[in-house]
Amino acid sequence: MSKKVRVAIVGCGGIANQKHMPSLKAHADKAEMVAFCDIIKERAEKAAAEYGTPDAKVYTDYKEMLADKSVDFDVVHVLTPNVSHCPITVAAFEAGKHVMCEKPMAHSTEDAKKMIEAWKKSGKKFTIGYQNRFRDDTSTLYASCKNGELGEIYFAKAHALRRRAVPTWGVFPNKSLQGGGPLIDIGTHALDLTLWMMDNYEPVSVSGQVFYKLGRQEDGPAGNVFGPWDPKTFEVEDSAFGLIKMKNGATIYLEASWALNILKSLEASTTLCGTKAGAEIHHGGSYPNDELIYNTVEHNQLMEKTISPKGIVDFFDGGASAEGVREQAQWLDAIINDTEPVVKPEQAFVVTQILEAIYKSAETGKEIYF
Repeated sequence: MSKKVRVAIVGCGGIANQKHMPSLKAHADKAEMVAFCDIIKERAEKAAAEYGTPDAKVYTDYKEMLADKSVDFDVVHVLTPNVSHCPITVAAFEAGKHVMCEKPMAHSTEDAKKMIEAWKKSGKKFTIGYQNRFRDDTSTLYASCKNGELGEIYFAKAHALRRRAVPTWGVFPNKSLQGGGPLIDIGTHALDLTLWMMDNYEPVSVSGQVFYKLGRQEDGPAGNVFGPWDPKTFEVEDSAFGLIKMKNGATIYLEASWALNILKSLEASTTLCGTKAGAEIHHGGSYPNDELIYNTVEHNQLMEKTISPKGIVDFFDGGASAEGVREQAQWLDAIINDTEPVVKPEQAFVVTQILEAIYKSAETGKEIYF
């Protein structure tokens, strides 16, 4: 492509303002934002004024935007509540556009299948917003795994634990729009990183448990990082846990919470146990600096090697974060150079399958088989 990638934004709320639009703006030499859609017109107008081209157009209906022949764009960024990811993504592919969809891919396997089918028919690019793959610590550990330095990784833990950090804005506690709570919101990041490190996307079974405890207690909101929430409108789980068995015998333990009586907050983190060595990433509220720790044996002695790059805050508070800028860089390059994006749709699909299975296992009290 000789021209800039022309981007349409659907959903001009938190994640658009805190990650996508600032990160795209950092690549003004490669991309420009020409259309903005939000059900609240004022939000779309504000986004267009701040990030759009001088002739950027504003919409309140994504269907109208996709049908408008007066504006030309190449890619759609789907940044809406989880339940609406599928219809918008499918419509964008049918309109001949590339799509970046925020995580999770979908709130259900059924919707995720529809998205995969539409993508394959379109011949366009598709990726999911798992920006934690682009951090310094995760990139380093992934290179170690790819080089076989840990050997066969047969046990892992995917950590997404907050002590008291329930998001109190937007639609996060709304089950009908989000599909779930911390499991689908931040557990998805930890699981994505763990599966990616292991290069293992063949689950056999899942056993899960989901809790609705602190979120609905009258005194539950006390001490919350983002201020008090309303227990009466808290419809989703406050914590969830899953045991995932893989086809090759490997096992993954996934833990996720917005509110849990624990001491350490670990988010978008992973623990890997291999036949040659182990490794842990510590990232989140209890860690001002990201920690990557390898453990092994050298000269008959137990050894630990630590790399501590500058830490980042997992919550996007505005501006272009390093991982957000890197995420957009590889996505734009994939479109321009016709290469595969780092986060592949098939991988994100498996994450959705597993998360849904944890919810189903908790609901039925049975292990779910694939």
